Amino acid sequence: MLARDGTEEAAGNAANRMTVRQMGFAYPQTMSGHWNAKRPEFSQIVNAASLAMPYLEPYLIRTMRAARAQIRDEALRRELDSYVSQEASHYRQHRKFNEELKARGYRSIEKLEAKIDASYKRIEAGGSLASNLAYAEGFESMALAIGEMLIEDRDFLFGESESGVASLVLWHFVEEIEHKNVAYDVFEHVAGNYFRRVGGFLHAATHIFLLTRAGYRELLKEDGLWRNLRSRLALARLLIRIFWKLTPKLARILVPGYNPRQVADPAWALAWARLFTKDGEAAGRLDTTRLDQREPVPHAARTTA
Repeated sequence: MLARDGTEEAAGNAANRMTVRQMGFAYPQTMSGHWNAKRPEFSQIVNAASLAMPYLEPYLIRTMRAARAQIRDEALRRELDSYVSQEASHYRQHRKFNEELKARGYRSIEKLEAKIDASYKRIEAGGSLASNLAYAEGFESMALAIGEMLIEDRDFLFGESESGVASLVLWHFVEEIEHKNVAYDVFEHVAGNYFRRVGGFLHAATHIFLLTRAGYRELLKEDGLWRNLRSRLALARLLIRIFWKLTPKLARILVPGYNPRQVADPAWALAWARLFTKDGEAAGRLDTTRLDQREPVPHAARTTA
């Protein structure tokens, strides 16, 4: 498990950072696509990002499995296997959530999904193992930065929102923090090169951000908000806030010698990992009215869809 003081454990015990959790997020039938009623624009940014996960996660899994035969370090191979198990769980949970969005009447989702699927097939087929590993490492470094940002700003972004969705997103990024080292270590072991690593990061970041923008644009169009001046101003303010906080965390990835081990695990993420590893009844559901607390507070009662 993660060290309680936020420090890295010994390299030989690194696989113990990861716990493969069987989560059971539920969403009430009354939930709309705006699961955060205070921030519908943020709801659709998250929804759009979620649409990519059932295609991104299998791509990452296939890429890492393709590299496995070239890894000579048995401990790293075990870490890779744990990483794959966590990513498979992310795939299943986001697929379930995306089906919930479809059930709420968003007609653009199937076309968006087809474009995302085709884009990952092109990237995988058109690239070498080294370039695909660079993309995977770039995404994971970006995900680590996004996870830090979401946790730091969790009350503003998720406060008083639907617990199931907030819990899904924050759970996903806590696990991104748990396995932050694996893609980097596999990339360095098989294809390590500074310029290739930075190129992979820029490719992954640009690709994901463009997919997400295309997604939230279509979803907000369906809401009738894309041409609404008040909504567009709210979206602009939100994006400025997000990138103001996120950009310094992304910039460090460009520095020669960057290693995700240099990034301390957020205390809130460590507390989440301890709480929801031990408390099966909580099943990862957060009390979103208490996200301002220093440690996560589990939802008092589970709701059913």
